[in-house]
Amino acid sequence: MRRYVIKRLAQAVGVLWAAYTVSFLVLNWLPGDPVTAMASAGMDSGDVDPARLAALRHEYGFDKPVLVQYADYLGQAVLGDFGGSVATGRPVTSTLADALPQTLQLTGAAILLAVLLGGGLAVLATYTARRWLRQLLLSLPPLGVSVPTFWVGLLLVEMFSFRLHWFPAFGNDGLKGLVLPALTLAVPTGAQIAQVLAKSLLTALDQAYVETARAKGAGRWRVHLRHALRNASLPALTVVGLLVGQLIAGSVVVETVFSRDGLGRVTAAAVTAQDIPVVQGVVAFGALIFVTTNLVIDLIYPLLDPRIVVASDRRAALA
Repeated sequence: MRRYVIKRLAQAVGVLWAAYTVSFLVLNWLPGDPVTAMASAGMDSGDVDPARLAALRHEYGFDKPVLVQYADYLGQAVLGDFGGSVATGRPVTSTLADALPQTLQLTGAAILLAVLLGGGLAVLATYTARRWLRQLLLSLPPLGVSVPTFWVGLLLVEMFSFRLHWFPAFGNDGLKGLVLPALTLAVPTGAQIAQVLAKSLLTALDQAYVETARAKGAGRWRVHLRHALRNASLPALTVVGLLVGQLIAGSVVVETVFSRDGLGRVTAAAVTAQDIPVVQGVVAFGALIFVTTNLVIDLIYPLLDPRIVVASDRRAALA
């Protein structure tokens, strides 16, 4: 078990480093100069004092070779220091600390709704004995996956805000203001979970151990939930871990549609201004949330199926 945990921790560190490195390279390859954009705010770029540009480049380290910049930024990031925003001058950690709780609240509510809706749909579709109902329920996940997120958001706003007046259309207005944005993110996410879980459940229900449980007199509901669902949940758990990154990325669209403050709006503004320190901080936090979620899921796997650790130890011994 210890070797399994150490391997997963090493993979998590590797993902964090790769995400930070790729984002740094992409941002440095983009055309334009963030220092010039900051110094020329409200005036023509040709009127900016060259001495001021040079001072700003030195202050933010943009006058150094790219590899030196990368080493400096990476060393500071390891210590939790992402420098200051080029656009606002505020420390990046303060900017993220103000926006992060709203985005975590949104993504947490969305993943909870997605698991409940997607898991419930998959269980109901595979449990029902009515063929027409099963086919109807199994046709819903592909529809949910294919619908654009922004369209779902606009439809929910039109229906539940403008017509029924149940929820606010914009802003961070407490729990009521969270319902529609979270549901917007949860619809395509829950559809993907339902697709994977339903397929796994249908496969598990045809296995020999399920037939054995039925032969011993176990009821349909007990067989479905206790025997089939436990084994079928492993692929769905993997999908949930992967979808966390998709939810964080989707928050950019959802927070824009619903005019919510959060990492999405901070990221959009930072990319537009080529605010490299802020974007690097957002990427690092997003990657940290992603790898932490996947690490937790990896550690849950052996609890559901102890054979995973045995197989991992056996491969390590053979290597």
